[in-house]
Amino acid sequence: MTAQTLPREPQQDRSRATRARLLEAAIDCLASAGWAGTTVAVVAERAGVSRGAAQHHFRTREELVTAAVAYGTEVRTAQMRRRLNAFAGRRPSTLEVLTLLGEIYTSPLFRAALQLWVAAASDEQLRAQVVPLEAKVGREAHRLTVEALGADENVPGVRETVQATLDLMRGLGLADVLTDDSARRARLLAQWATILNATLGRTQPHPT
Repeated sequence: MTAQTLPREPQQDRSRATRARLLEAAIDCLASAGWAGTTVAVVAERAGVSRGAAQHHFRTREELVTAAVAYGTEVRTAQMRRRLNAFAGRRPSTLEVLTLLGEIYTSPLFRAALQLWVAAASDEQLRAQVVPLEAKVGREAHRLTVEALGADENVPGVRETVQATLDLMRGLGLADVLTDDSARRARLLAQWATILNATLGRTQPHPT
């Protein structure tokens, strides 16, 4: 079969691929250049598509970046689920779960979301889109953490401790924005795993 007779990629597939490239480029741009440096034109150039093609998918910068953060959250959640499923039939230790969460909250996705939150704090139109998105992301993060830990939220204090875990992760993500905080983060996660195990009513050895 010659190049001229090769079947053309369906337009719907090309459209999905273009959208994905734009969303990934928006995350990278937001994380590295901030809100002010993330425009539809800049993202389109980074994604290797025309500005017109970008605006076909997203009419405004607000639509683009909120969709990007939602898309990135879905991708990272799916990645974490795959990694949790790869523990060879055993439940991961508390510290292993916290380490995975720590990776999410120090990723470019978290930095992109952080830029979006800061911009939304002084932009009512953007805030109207970000608040429901953040509520949805928060619920999914909580549900995934409960599932990964095998936590029983009917036990008094467990739900609050899981939420405190996610608040801690956000704080550690902030601490990592300006400098590499990995060494201190590892010590804090090890200590928090001990506290969390006490709340969950179990003792788990640290992974070897």
